[in-house]
Amino acid sequence: MTSIATGRAPTFVEFFAGGGMARAGLEGWTCLLANDVSATKAAVYRENWGDDHLIEGDVRDVRPHLAIVPGLTPRVDLAWASFPCQDLSLAGRGAGLDGQRSSALIDFFHAVDGLAALRRKPAVIVLENVLGALTSNDGADFRRVVGWLRDLGYRVGAVTLDAADFVPQSRPRVFFIALDARVAPPASLVDGTPDARVPQVLIDQVDDLAEGLREGWLWWRLATPAGRSATLGDIVERDAPEWDEPERSRAALAMMSEATRAKLDAVRAEVAKTGRTQVGAFFRRTRVEGGRKIQHVEIRFDGLAGCLRTAAGGSSVQRLLFVERDGLRTRAVTPREAARLMGLPETYRLPQSRSQALDLLGDGVAVPVVAHLAQSLLALLAAAA
Repeated sequence: MTSIATGRAPTFVEFFAGGGMARAGLEGWTCLLANDVSATKAAVYRENWGDDHLIEGDVRDVRPHLAIVPGLTPRVDLAWASFPCQDLSLAGRGAGLDGQRSSALIDFFHAVDGLAALRRKPAVIVLENVLGALTSNDGADFRRVVGWLRDLGYRVGAVTLDAADFVPQSRPRVFFIALDARVAPPASLVDGTPDARVPQVLIDQVDDLAEGLREGWLWWRLATPAGRSATLGDIVERDAPEWDEPERSRAALAMMSEATRAKLDAVRAEVAKTGRTQVGAFFRRTRVEGGRKIQHVEIRFDGLAGCLRTAAGGSSVQRLLFVERDGLRTRAVTPREAARLMGLPETYRLPQSRSQALDLLGDGVAVPVVAHLAQSLLALLAAAA
């Protein structure tokens, strides 16, 4: 990708880089710096992208290195941060930005401030996280993020996108997109009011901003995704080697609610009629019934997997159910299937360890979502800066 306005490829730095899934989506961009604290993830990053621009270590320790990192002479068009979500997600403990993991965002802002001190202030910042970032601590974390970005000299907006528009995985995420306040955003990229695709929760949080923050808010105009073509059944490995023992399958399916059982019965009837195997994703979910917490297995047959999670997700980690003419089989999602659900190419090198691969992918950002943002918004903002 080369900017028409500048005649060069736009540049980016990536923090909390993991295995470089944002980098995969920023195809054609030039990476100047990548950082991650995990030795395991850094090893995967090197396998796929090399280590010329990789700094392995805590984000708080990156700032002293900025002045000597090769390649930082060009201007920085974009700083990307898929910061840790464990304290913001529904599956986490709800500690918010004060949690041990998600508080690393503050250290990212210190690094951005370090780039500004070197006259390399990124023109655009993208922060990616779970939708819980909009409502954690009753919206106080949302207001803090907007305030911090404004203090750094940026105007701020946000969009929500679901990976399900691109790949067969339900993975809604929020993207804070901040533009250097000295840059006038192209009129074609902003709206005076939110469009119909903006969720009400985001509109409500913006309405609750203090007047000074609300006045500078940007409602980004984002192209409508073209839509996905693949279903969950299209990306599964039919010859996967490890299947659950029948006893484990029966034990899991015995936890279905009546509504889920009725759904499964309908699918079994369809398979008996057509002979075509149906694939669903299932996971355990705890609900309060009659004042008691009851754990049920829930299955979806809408062509989508649920949101991939790390092994830390415990019982909420999903598995696959194959409904075949001669019975039911279950198994875990394979690492390659998880990579496909994240939109990674078949050539992407995964860790040998299954658990490490699933942790890497469950923590990542869906590649086609990044590509959509880059093509319909970020490259145009970089060209305008």
